[in-house]
Amino acid sequence: MPLYEHVYLARQDLSTQQVEELTAQLTGILEANGGKVVKNEYWGLKSLSYRINKNRKSHLTLLNVDAPAAALSEVERQERLNEDVLRYLTIRVEEHEEGPSAMMRKSDRDDRGDRGDRFDRGGGDRGGRGGDRGERRPRRDDEAGETASVEE
Repeated sequence: MPLYEHVYLARQDLSTQQVEELTAQLTGILEANGGKVVKNEYWGLKSLSYRINKNRKSHLTLLNVDAPAAALSEVERQERLNEDVLRYLTIRVEEHEEGPSAMMRKSDRDDRGDRGDRFDRGGGDRGGRGGDRGERRPRRDDEAGETASVEE
């Protein structure tokens, strides 16, 4: 059977338990139509880049699916009818990714506080732009081109 990755976005005002029930409902539809869910990942409540139906955040869930195309079509039909689902995306893949997905690896890295070398560039708070600029040119006070002199 073909392999798919299916991600859906659920409304922000749902609880985590309601999102899990929705995932169980979609899994049941897939299994009733001859498919199975290989992996189920709840990515959490994330901020959206733009508002979707007046929602600024949404619950994201990934399903790795091994099912016939008709089963996925039925799941997508049910998601279109469900008011709690904002968006969905199904992609056919050659093989499923082993271990946690990239989103889960990212959240694990963020939980540890490991941000790479982003803050280790040095040079103070200006990003290292300081000392190699050289001397300033003298300022001009008037239109004649005379330079300002300091009187003592």
